[in-house]
Amino acid sequence: VAQSQKGPGAPAWVAVNCDVHMVEVDVVLRGGDGDPILAHPPDTDSDITLREWLAQMGSTNKGIKLDFKSLAAVGPSLELLGQLGQSLDRPVWLNGDILPGPCGNRAPLDARAFLGAVTSSCPDATLSLGWTTGCHRGQVFLGAYYCSVFLVYMLDLNITLFLCFVCFLPVSGHRYSLTVWTGKEDVYSVEDLLLIRENFDKSRVYYDIFEPQNSEFKKAIGIE
Repeated sequence: VAQSQKGPGAPAWVAVNCDVHMVEVDVVLRGGDGDPILAHPPDTDSDITLREWLAQMGSTNKGIKLDFKSLAAVGPSLELLGQLGQSLDRPVWLNGDILPGPCGNRAPLDARAFLGAVTSSCPDATLSLGWTTGCHRGQVFLGAYYCSVFLVYMLDLNITLFLCFVCFLPVSGHRYSLTVWTGKEDVYSVEDLLLIRENFDKSRVYYDIFEPQNSEFKKAIGIE
């Protein structure tokens, strides 16, 4: 998955034209109440709108992942997705943090409102659900415990769709994938990554991690 964002030296079109299977973008409303744009908070402006980006994606066969940073952006964005029609015949992932996480530095999306909008407008999409995050050096949290809280919460919401868990969950079966995501400032060891690899179906685990852990992890599992 390639991330496509506004920023100096990293125009949003680059990921569209590179050799990847899916492209992810962060979505907010311009100025907080305008059109959906590609930007990551605290930015509220961008040099590309979601409409423009989707039009460009329509000429490719790449999958689409929308990471919603505000609930207000969900409805207008799903409406634009629906306008793609036949061009939407590709993987579509819809991401939202629906629970406050340890050290989370922003409010989560309202879970029932987010899920209601997604399931009514785009029922065939893959849900990518997680919790808010933040980095506070020197503080340690019990990830396994928090993941169990997250799982119980989702069961309470009666979530039965295809899910991509952006966390560490003791799950089995074939209706899930696990994405291990880390922030650039997060402190963790390769042993933490190996523990996850040893306890899940390797074909269902994906890693979105920074250096030097990325290279160290590849070396540890013998692919570099």
